[in-house]
Amino acid sequence: MNTLSLILRQVVNGLQSGSIYALVALGYSMVYGIIMLLNFAHGDIIMVGAYAAWFCLCGFAGNPILAIIAAIFVCVLLGVSIEKVAYAPLRQSPRLSLLITAIGVSYLLENLAQLVFGAGAKSMPSFMPTSTISIGSIDVSWTAIITLIVTAISMAALTLLVKKSKMGKAMRAVSEDTGAAQLMGINVNRTISFTFALGSALAGIASVLYCAAYPQATPTMGSMLGLKAFVAAVLGGIGSIPGAMVGGLAIGLAEAMVSAVGLSVWKDGIVFAILIVVLLVKPTGIMGHEIQEKV
Repeated sequence: MNTLSLILRQVVNGLQSGSIYALVALGYSMVYGIIMLLNFAHGDIIMVGAYAAWFCLCGFAGNPILAIIAAIFVCVLLGVSIEKVAYAPLRQSPRLSLLITAIGVSYLLENLAQLVFGAGAKSMPSFMPTSTISIGSIDVSWTAIITLIVTAISMAALTLLVKKSKMGKAMRAVSEDTGAAQLMGINVNRTISFTFALGSALAGIASVLYCAAYPQATPTMGSMLGLKAFVAAVLGGIGSIPGAMVGGLAIGLAEAMVSAVGLSVWKDGIVFAILIVVLLVKPTGIMGHEIQEKV
């Protein structure tokens, strides 16, 4: 394989993994934009969605459509339930209390999954085509193509929803000024719950795409994925939807390029090195903006 083919293959791999990071990062950004919460349990919601898909594939004659629907539904239900039970009572508390609660929820989900399903990895049956197609001098898997298409459609639909729909306008209003939005008749609680549901639905889609690329489910699979998606959200600009997309793709491509030069063991390290550099050089991220505190 020549150098150009290797680079092109790594670019495709980077776009595939970056698309998944972008979908997860969108959940971080939307929730942070609404209630200024870093929901570190978001990655573990993906883990629960993966187990839901695995259960359906193994228990219902391997129906992939049912598995996809189940993963998204379970993620949405879990995300909204966590918001109502764990976060809503602490909404007026200091941000540190919410952050500690989010970390606690994350560990709770991981340990519950280990208790129920065991610590070992569950092999995920294939629910996407395993064949490849030739594009020029490289072979591209259908999984990568489907991942890119689904991610593009999801992001376009999210952008239209936020920009054009009534609920999207409510989300933007609550993000700008919760008190003023409430005075204008916007149901803040319902808007926050919808934001969690939307972010969790994207997490469900990400769990299906991730399991298609890496066909196994483990109790801790969401930890590193969630952290990398968080780095992507910070890189793009936490709270910015376009920034989450850009950050996710950038992180995916950075990992792929590190692997291409033979330093795959440093793949995780480069992600967190990027986080340190961003926080030192431009804490607001690529597409973020300065937040002025009201006094």
